[in-house]
Amino acid sequence: MSIHPTAVIDAKAELDSSVIVGPYAVIEAGVRIGADTKVEPHAVISGPTTIGERNLIGSFAVVGGSPQDLSYKGEPTELIIGSDNRIREYASIHRGTVEGNMKTVIGDHNLLMAYIHIAHDCIIGNHVILANVATLAGHVEVGDNASIGGLVAIHQFCRIGMYSYIGGVSGISMDVPPFVILAGTRNRTRISGINKIGLRRNGFSRETIRNLDMAFKIIFRSPNLLMKDAIEIAKKKNEEVGCPEVGKLVKFFEESTRGVVKQTIMD
Repeated sequence: MSIHPTAVIDAKAELDSSVIVGPYAVIEAGVRIGADTKVEPHAVISGPTTIGERNLIGSFAVVGGSPQDLSYKGEPTELIIGSDNRIREYASIHRGTVEGNMKTVIGDHNLLMAYIHIAHDCIIGNHVILANVATLAGHVEVGDNASIGGLVAIHQFCRIGMYSYIGGVSGISMDVPPFVILAGTRNRTRISGINKIGLRRNGFSRETIRNLDMAFKIIFRSPNLLMKDAIEIAKKKNEEVGCPEVGKLVKFFEESTRGVVKQTIMD
């Protein structure tokens, strides 16, 4: 174990023998860190927090801090972080609350850039990118392979769908569907279409992308249809082609409790 002599590590913390801890880092009781993880100088990790293998915790990051929630009364809630994540400098990630199943969860292979904030009870999937100063309020769920641009602020309880792309300086107060591109403007956000480039990069077939594009046009660009009717039409058309991704898109709408972003940039 390579631990700088100025680091402060509680005797009740559990670190794998291969963990590297830089100068002036602080690791508190209740923290468990897996193999080949590096904790850079001045990072603070509070417990209960479990961190998997091969993670990077950047300088001045605050990981596992208590939730910024007035209902929190010091309960032993937790933060769970998977493996192969890069958490960059000045990031802040907080533990869960009693009202949010007691935990915040982050998956694997995520890039969480400088100054990002992940609040209590968030659930982050795998291969997610949060660019600089992206901010997630409490109880936000982010699906696998989503990309969230810099200076994006997301309201509590929102869901961000898998493979979606949110442009920088966007304010999100409703659910963002999977597979779409959402572009920020000065005072509102608009969905501009299916995230075709991102889907191709992740190995989706042309047929799948074409089916998603068809469903997108039915749902978002049918001005004479109510949203619920457009979703039902997209669902019935998908019964003919049997595209699982379209099924996930439709299901996302059906399960939404906050409503889904609907404004689009027309062709």
